[in-house]
Amino acid sequence: MKKISTLFILFISVLTWAQSSISGKILDTDGQPIPSASVTVEEPGKDAIIAYSITNSKGEFKVTFTSAEQNVDVKVKAFNQKPLQKVVKNENQTQNFTLQDDATEIKEVKLKAKMITKRGDTISYDIKAFESKSDRTLSDVLKKIPGIDVNKDGTVLYQGEPINKFYVNGKDLMEGGYGTINNSLPTGAVSKVEVMENHQPVKILQDKVPSENAAINIKLKKSVTMTGRGEVGAGLDPLLWNVKLTPMFFGQKNQWVVNYKANNNGESVEKEGNMLAFGSRWEGRRGQSAGNYWLSVDKASTPNLPEKRYLMNNVHFFSANVLTNPFKSKEWELKASTSYTNNAISRDSKRETVYEQDTGFFKAGKITNEESNNLYSNAAKGEIIFTKNAKKGFFKNTTTWNGFWNEDRGFSGTRYDMAVADPSLKNISLDEALSAPTGVFKNSLSTIIPWKEKLVNFMSYISYQTDRQNLSATNENFFDLDKQFGRDSESVHYGRLDQSIALKTFMANHSASVGFSHKKWTITPEVGLNLSFNDMNSQLYGDRNLLDDRFQNRMIWNEINPYTQVGLNYKGSAFNLNLTLPLNMYNMDYKDELRAKDSEISKTVFEPTFYGSYDFASFYKVSAFGGINYSYGNFGSVYDGSILTSPKSLNVRNSNLLPENRNINSSARLEYRNPLNNLFFNVRYSYNDMKKNIITKSTPFLSGASAVTLAYNDNSSYSQSESAEVGKYFPKFKTNASVNFSNRDSNSYSILVDENNVDNYIENKSNGQSLALKFNNTYFSWMSLDYNVSLNWNKNSDDYRNNVNRNSGWNHNMNLFFYPIENHTVGFVWDDVTTSQGATNLRNSFYDLSYQYTWAKKKIDFEIKWLNIANRKLYETISYNTTYFSTTRNSIEIRPSQVMFTVKFNFK
Repeated sequence: MKKISTLFILFISVLTWAQSSISGKILDTDGQPIPSASVTVEEPGKDAIIAYSITNSKGEFKVTFTSAEQNVDVKVKAFNQKPLQKVVKNENQTQNFTLQDDATEIKEVKLKAKMITKRGDTISYDIKAFESKSDRTLSDVLKKIPGIDVNKDGTVLYQGEPINKFYVNGKDLMEGGYGTINNSLPTGAVSKVEVMENHQPVKILQDKVPSENAAINIKLKKSVTMTGRGEVGAGLDPLLWNVKLTPMFFGQKNQWVVNYKANNNGESVEKEGNMLAFGSRWEGRRGQSAGNYWLSVDKASTPNLPEKRYLMNNVHFFSANVLTNPFKSKEWELKASTSYTNNAISRDSKRETVYEQDTGFFKAGKITNEESNNLYSNAAKGEIIFTKNAKKGFFKNTTTWNGFWNEDRGFSGTRYDMAVADPSLKNISLDEALSAPTGVFKNSLSTIIPWKEKLVNFMSYISYQTDRQNLSATNENFFDLDKQFGRDSESVHYGRLDQSIALKTFMANHSASVGFSHKKWTITPEVGLNLSFNDMNSQLYGDRNLLDDRFQNRMIWNEINPYTQVGLNYKGSAFNLNLTLPLNMYNMDYKDELRAKDSEISKTVFEPTFYGSYDFASFYKVSAFGGINYSYGNFGSVYDGSILTSPKSLNVRNSNLLPENRNINSSARLEYRNPLNNLFFNVRYSYNDMKKNIITKSTPFLSGASAVTLAYNDNSSYSQSESAEVGKYFPKFKTNASVNFSNRDSNSYSILVDENNVDNYIENKSNGQSLALKFNNTYFSWMSLDYNVSLNWNKNSDDYRNNVNRNSGWNHNMNLFFYPIENHTVGFVWDDVTTSQGATNLRNSFYDLSYQYTWAKKKIDFEIKWLNIANRKLYETISYNTTYFSTTRNSIEIRPSQVMFTVKFNFK
């Protein structure tokens, strides 16, 4: 709480700084307004702009600034006018300026565009200023722009927060799945990257309902552009291949992107179809579809490396997106998309765990676990979106169908090497298989209709999903779960277990609201009804025989949740506010048809949320968010028949234990965005407090198996984080650099049952820091450098053992390119990941070398690349468990050394 109070005082201090505003008009000697004149404010004796403004078509301006000086300098400049400077007091005032004509004969004109410009809420970046000779696609350049970052999954961040829209020439073709364009749009087709801060994508709400997220618009050089990117490659050891064909068309009325990518060289191209941006809630309900997986095979570990280092795959991914204006009115848009993925992945990992002493859970000794997987998946998607987004009305209907067909195979082996001999411990092996088909149908509708001075909104969402999962496991000498199958402390052993489960889920959400606007205020009362109907059937078979009803389920979980709420919005020039005051009625009914049990929950709760932002001193923005919500469980929270969720984990969730959780979350952010000196920074804080009435109770086994139940026990957990990021572009040195630091604290509670069947209540605490540096330089014509390094420090402890563990690590990436001769490029890549535990340091270094020749006339690249030159076979990490006094060393199989030859080209 002390940290929250300190943060609160900090933001109150920011808001109460002495601020001044100067407004007025800029006129010429004839009394005519001068548009596009610049008005800057500087502190006396300092050649540094603290605020600025540009006059509108009427010659009007307003500039707000913060300064401790008694006086400030105001400078006014305009084309063909004599500059003017005036010293004024640091206070709110109106100042009009008259400029003298100063026409001059221009003998020679050299136009030099600014790299970063700002107009209103839009910041524009000239992409050429940040591009190096080795860059080919938009994603290569985007991560180098100050204020912008790109996550590993492809999500674009602005000032540390995800964007809500990704436009190309002002149109949202991809509807959130922008990875395809980002990875395949040639840089040569792009003119500018525009960041639209506080972007409200629904036009009718733009002056009424604020937004906390930014959007990105990719402005192309031509209004009609045919472009795209292609690659064809082959390689050795083993036989490798790579195909990428992504033609694109962007016109004023139509846009389309067709994408086919296939490879076995470690690129997970299928993720390009994932939704990364979700727009505004007023557009309807959007989300990434997935199977409702209750069962899984044991999975091999994956390393903290770029996927190209370890992904053993064979993937084919096809997608097509089309946007058109079906009517004469360009306000109406029709979008259609489809995609199909066929993918096969193999993984192998090994884990050695050394237990230092007898702990009451395990004996001292060493356990070796091996996991191996073959994962096969097919996924298909079709979607049609019909939209009208205009100042006088909004309509959007989205119809989506998804199909998933997964077939997972696994092998898990365990070998015991115990210091204390135990004849019951033997080598264990399990062969595992999971079949999991899923079908999903969804339709989302939202419309906003102006009625007199009011806005009427209707929203409707329906979803129907079916899941079938069948898990089988055959074992050799696996006895850990035998007591769970027997009765009265007896053991029953099965050499084969088969778990089947069938799930059906129907959801319907409907709401209606009316918006009343007065000046800058909008009040929106809303009523809604959320329905969810679910049923689940499961059976567990031992040696192909159906087990008794302790291992069966026939359950229904229904939810009927009406709600009413009032939204209060203020949209000003500098201050924005959104306050939502909902009264939610939760009604849940759990029925166990097999056991004739019926449990109900009926709660009415107040769950307010708040968001506010304030722009000041031209370059600063402070924002805060807070909310409280309750959770009373969902489909899957309870079931009275045990389910084998994985071959080593048997779970049961007693329906007499119904969860009641309360969650409080808050965050605050201070941002600085100054395109005049190319400086961006943000400071963020978040806090989350969760209060629960139920705790997880686990019985662990040496093999990694567990029996999991629930127990009533009030417990509270929290998490909080603080972070700061500073980024600046240095034009003189053609260098973009940023530094990010974060601190994280959290705790969690659990009950572990030891070998004497005694419950042990354990609180685990964790603290971690990370420091990251990003640096890229294109100063030299013969070289470019991209460099990223991150360091982390972690501390873990539990009150049960009073045991504390500290570990650290670092992750390093360098991309160095040389251009010795025109059209020739030599590249060197160095990835390095190190983990440290006590005196043990495990370092994983990887090196790549490439040569590329560019046929400039045809804009074709010929590249040969040697990956993993050192032919490293394993990725290794080390960790420590404070509860078990155990050290674990993990080894993961990665891709061997390989050579690829690739031809790369643009479509026009």
